[in-house]
Amino acid sequence: MAGNSYGTLLKITTFGESHGEAIGGILDGLPAALVLDLEAIQNELNRRRPGQSDITSPRNEADTVQILSGLFQGKTTGAPLAFIIPNSNTKSADYDHLAQAYRPSHADFTYDKKYGFRDHRGGGRSSARETACRVVAGAIAKQLIPAIRIQAYVSAVGPISMQPDYHLYDLAAIESTAVRCPDPKTAQKMITHIQSVQAAGDTVGGVISCVIHGVPAGLGEPVFDKLHAELGKAMLSINAVKGFEIGSGFFGSTQNGSAHNDVFLPNGSTQTNHSGGVQGGISNGMPICFRVAFKPVATLMQDQTSIDNQGNSVVLEGKGRHDACVVPRAVSIVEAMAALVLADFSLRQQAISNLM
Repeated sequence: MAGNSYGTLLKITTFGESHGEAIGGILDGLPAALVLDLEAIQNELNRRRPGQSDITSPRNEADTVQILSGLFQGKTTGAPLAFIIPNSNTKSADYDHLAQAYRPSHADFTYDKKYGFRDHRGGGRSSARETACRVVAGAIAKQLIPAIRIQAYVSAVGPISMQPDYHLYDLAAIESTAVRCPDPKTAQKMITHIQSVQAAGDTVGGVISCVIHGVPAGLGEPVFDKLHAELGKAMLSINAVKGFEIGSGFFGSTQNGSAHNDVFLPNGSTQTNHSGGVQGGISNGMPICFRVAFKPVATLMQDQTSIDNQGNSVVLEGKGRHDACVVPRAVSIVEAMAALVLADFSLRQQAISNLM
């Protein structure tokens, strides 16, 4: 199965299935002698883990990372860093009814058509459980670029949204609510909405916004490896993501150039940041701002009509342990993927600088 690796100089390869013995990853390209804060890595995993509140999946996984190689006396050795996260709370019998049937809007059908064989337990390789591996790798990547501060937060759940200007809010309050929204009043409305949807056995989508400070000007490559293109690819690789926009995004298409241009100030910064911190595919030193849209989770706790692998109509009963809204737990995933992109580009820029 191809497509399990991401990165150029810093490359993450993940492995494992939702209901297998473990999931894990190999992070290659880390410089030697990097002192790793293992507690910080575990804290990032705890932000993503299921069972952390009554609005997330009740699957109770400790999600404790075990590093197998590439670390000696607390420092990276320069060899591939391999790690695993054991699966300890699987209930595979909840998925027996899916052995021959396809859930609507899930990867069951497409995986079966591509490979002719699939692991139906929890979605197998297509499960969002794989993203825990990205969170570990992203937590390490953050330690490689300590001057860069990445802050993602839930800015919308269904029809409920914050004001778009992040300057209006204290981003230090992101972790103060179960939904990870820095506006307490909006957060409570989001939580109430999720609980209502959850009680009906339904699901709801949302938006995660991300603001990144401290990115130096010059990161990114011309033409095909533009910084915002790689950020878009990284975000769109996350389960349930259906949209990505940076800076003014789609709204910018409604403006005239005279209103949209970011006018330079004498110090090299700009009066506005419609570009979202990236121009010509290269960072300009301004904060990088983007938004990621997540669809509603495909698995519902109610009956749905579908088909089996013979094309026969079936009625699927809602079973298993699933999030009614994925965005509160996906905040750490968005940050992790952003960190991997920026750490990779930082190493690439260092390589160019060493040649100059």
